Formats: sequence, C-alpha cells, structure tokens
Amino acid sequence: MKLNEIADRAGARKNRTRIGRGIGSGTGKTGGRGGKGQTARSGVRIKGFEGGQMPLHRRLPKRGFNNIFALKLNETNLGRVQEAIDQGRLDAKAVVDAAALVKAGVLRRAKAGVRLLGNGEIKAKVQFAVYGASKSAVAAVEKAGGSVKILKPKDESSEKAA
Repeated sequence: MKLNEIADRAGARKNRTRIGRGIGSGTGKTGGRGGKGQTARSGVRIKGFEGGQMPLHRRLPKRGFNNIFALKLNETNLGRVQEAIDQGRLDAKAVVDAAALVKAGVLRRAKAGVRLLGNGEIKAKVQFAVYGASKSAVAAVEKAGGSVKILKPKDESSEKAA
C-alpha cells in the first residue's frame, strides 16, 4: 500500500449543499427557510409562542428555588468504609478523611465535605475526620472503639440559643 492509494471509505465525505442556486438544486428560491413571515427573517423567532394563547410556561405556577449556599456533600455509609478496610484499600490505623476515602476508591471525588451515614456495620477501630455524621454513625463508630471528629463549623444561631 502506498500513500497515494489511500482513500476514504465510500460516503465518508459529503459535499456541501449550495443553497439558493435555482429550482433544480432542490434548495433554490427560499433556500430552506420556508415561506414568508417571521420564520423567514433572521434572528427573530418567538420560542414557546402559542398563537396568542397563554403559553404553557406562563400557565404553570412558579415553584421552589435554588439555594446558592447549599453545600454539595459526599455521603458514605459505614458499610462501604468497612468493605474498603477489609479489601486493604483503606488503612484503619490512619485518620480517615475525604482524601483517604477518595484514594481508597470509596468516593469518586472530594466535594465540599464528607457526611458519614450509619448504614451497614463497622468492626474496625477507626478515627474519622469528616464534615458531618449522623447520630447512628457516631454511635456505631464509638461502639467499635473508634472516634469521629466533626469538621463542620459551629452554627452561630445554635450558639446564641444556648
């Protein structure tokens, strides 16, 4: 095989259609832009216009909002952590934090923090340093002889109430 013998497969390259070049081309006269009116003009088209009827997006009520201050947290269960320890991916003697969980493959990526949930059981004595933990998770870890350090900053409103 020589370089000058190499060719594309049949149908791999398609010629550009020349628009507005007479009736015989199939794309003459209006050039694929349809008839007259608003749709024939450039830049103007009303999306969602229903011929004067109240459009669907205005008939439906507005609901909910997006909390821009909400934290995107990783959530993981004790069962998944114990599984990683059993497989030797996670060192139970070291402090388990977000970076350790990502390295062990328990989490895909570290987000704003890790929240520990109490599903599954933990047998190993582990020290956790996480953003937050459920009461059942903290109880299960302490029962196994470990500890949970909460990294979440103290809530100012709860401090004033106390």
